[in-house]
Amino acid sequence: MTVHPVPDKDPEEWTTGEEPMTGPQASYLHTLAQEAGVDVPDQLSKADASRLIDELQDRTGRGN
Repeated sequence: MTVHPVPDKDPEEWTTGEEPMTGPQASYLHTLAQEAGVDVPDQLSKADASRLIDELQDRTGRGN
């Protein structure tokens, strides 16, 4: 099981939050989206990807 650290700051406060999501974020996000049966927008910022990962972790039970 992969453990992802909880960010210290809200994604809105990240100085790099508006940069494009990282490769690892995209990969994990697509895995979660497939499990949840949802589509992922192609162009997400790091902050938006983080929020969507949190939401999909809750939806799929991977966040527990």
